[in-house]
Amino acid sequence: MIAIHNNPSEVLFHYRWIDYCEKNNIPYRLVNCYDDDIVEQLSGCSGLMWHYHQAGFKDIVMAKPLLFALEQSGLKVFPDFNTAWHFDDKVGQKYLFEALKIDLATTWVFYDKEEAIKWADRSDYPKVFKLRGGAGSQNVKLVRSVSAAHSLINQAFGKGFPAYDAWGSVKERIRKWRLGKTNAFDVLKGFVRLINTPRYAKVMGNEIDYIYFQEFIPNNDCDIRIIVIDGKAFALKRMVRENDFRASGSGDFRYEREAFDPRCVSLSFEYTHKLKAQCVAYDYVFDQDNTPRLVEISYGFANKVYDPCTGYWDEQMNWHEGPFNPYGWMVELMLKETSI
Repeated sequence: MIAIHNNPSEVLFHYRWIDYCEKNNIPYRLVNCYDDDIVEQLSGCSGLMWHYHQAGFKDIVMAKPLLFALEQSGLKVFPDFNTAWHFDDKVGQKYLFEALKIDLATTWVFYDKEEAIKWADRSDYPKVFKLRGGAGSQNVKLVRSVSAAHSLINQAFGKGFPAYDAWGSVKERIRKWRLGKTNAFDVLKGFVRLINTPRYAKVMGNEIDYIYFQEFIPNNDCDIRIIVIDGKAFALKRMVRENDFRASGSGDFRYEREAFDPRCVSLSFEYTHKLKAQCVAYDYVFDQDNTPRLVEISYGFANKVYDPCTGYWDEQMNWHEGPFNPYGWMVELMLKETSI
């Protein structure tokens, strides 16, 4: 029997897993991972599935410790250690990609202010500044000059950066409201959060005493996201915002097969084997030589955005036209891993 964390949010995977299990007569048990007796609740289960969220304040505190402890005990979990230890951690991903010789966009991380200043003084611009966490292009800025880099370095090794960019969030909500992609209440909520920041940001505190820069690769009007689950891959093209360079969170998508460079798909299969991961979403841009460059990865994604995908690839690069259920793939993967 598979245990599924009971979370009714339609942003997360849980209700899709439950629906798949019910339609296919797969035994499952709903559990509450936040309960003190969660280990006891899992008695008799061979696996646990939990789509935890980077902005869930409880999840930040205890999701990885719980899942990895259960995995060490022999219980199969989704996401497992190889899939999720680096989730929402761009700094960890830098070291992971370099260690596995995965071709990422060149990235620099400094833990000493003077070393960061020396690097900034000899660098060319623009560069991209990021915090280690954040989704939807939050905490991502284009650094256009050495003076701007110095300012960010001084803040990083001074008061640090809040995990939640309140003004950036307000501007993004207004942009989406003007495009008809959100409502006025959502914009109002952004203004409220100028005063009362989200609880997850309070839990995380300020990002301090490190600074992260990535090379800026110009002339990209989109990025390509490839998601690989159990030997199958599907894709989404995310167009950049108007007068901006960021694609993640733009809300402007393309789905047709012709929109995707097959090299990105092939690389994603290769990288997934290297990572030994259950589920990975890869974000690519293209350099001046039109070569795909990996920017970052994640195990989670906003499920409804991918419902219009027109088909998927298998590992032999065969295209399978038509609707598919990647959340069912996750369940089937657990069934294979637990030999149910």
